[in-house]
Amino acid sequence: MATIYTPKQQRILLIVSLIIIAGFILIGLRQYTIALLGSGIIYVIFRPWFTNLVHKRKWNRLLVTILLILFSVVVIIMPFLALSLLLINRIQYYSQHTDQILGLIEKLEKATGIQITDQANVKNLVQQGAGFASRQFPSLLSGTLDVVISLGLLYVGLYFIFMEEEKFIKGLRKYLPFENDTLDQLGEDLKNMVNANILGQALVSLVQSLLTGLTLWIFGVPDAAFWGVVAFFFAFIPILGTPIVWGPAGILMISQGETGNGIGILVVGAVVIINVDNLLRVVLAKRMGDVHPFVTLTGIVLGVPIFGILGLVIGPLLLAYFVVLFKVFEKQNQKLRLEAAKEHERLEQQAKRAV
Repeated sequence: MATIYTPKQQRILLIVSLIIIAGFILIGLRQYTIALLGSGIIYVIFRPWFTNLVHKRKWNRLLVTILLILFSVVVIIMPFLALSLLLINRIQYYSQHTDQILGLIEKLEKATGIQITDQANVKNLVQQGAGFASRQFPSLLSGTLDVVISLGLLYVGLYFIFMEEEKFIKGLRKYLPFENDTLDQLGEDLKNMVNANILGQALVSLVQSLLTGLTLWIFGVPDAAFWGVVAFFFAFIPILGTPIVWGPAGILMISQGETGNGIGILVVGAVVIINVDNLLRVVLAKRMGDVHPFVTLTGIVLGVPIFGILGLVIGPLLLAYFVVLFKVFEKQNQKLRLEAAKEHERLEQQAKRAV
């Protein structure tokens, strides 16, 4: 039966239909986007190990896949959930005992002579901030079905990526609108972005948080372990970072009359913790790829409202992917312009010879 559409109209309608269906799929899976992204991120992180064990040493693919999945659960998922639980418990505690926060602010006001705000506003801000922070941390013990489904999707996706790696990569090369050389470059750039934003940043944050917690413990700050965990998450934020934790702690110790301890915290923070951050970033930038702090900061502002606390990692990663894709687009356009210029020059020469 003859159709009423021209071939061009059929093509346009096909593309529109694909976009609409993809939109419905994305809307339906929007709360599980982190899981789908997580599968790809963890695959990129562990791919060198997988390649070495499966393709070079000829280990059993299923065994290696299971081992890598278990390793990622123990090393990545469980520590993150433990940190989240610790923070949630302490944040809820401080939200219910605002008198301690008000007492600290009153001491700071007396020490600095600066009126920060009235107590009612401070209490309201603390409670709102605690509620916001608690919502950003997924907890496996909260019993929510979404967390279980998300982790299930993440590891099911990771399992099939590893088990059908060749088909997965072949499918990407087939359906992504890039040339093979460009795809190779894109894959290398994305690997560097993942290493810099996840492995590199996590290592820097871990070292800074340990130093911060140890410094606060040495100088007698209460709940030093808790504030060390807080410093881990703040360390992901460029420029601000751990000074948000050890700076007020030092000032508070001074305001309480413990001038030596307060100055000690500030000196160690300014001389050791900040410079360790700078040193590690320089070393890791050479090994794992260099990402500009502005990209990281903008990515955090973008990612946290969408993905919660995981936006500290996923936000900068998505923004870095956008930068890489834009460079690919620029490179392909430049190549097309050069080809068009050569073709134009060839046609002009033919015209001149014809005359």
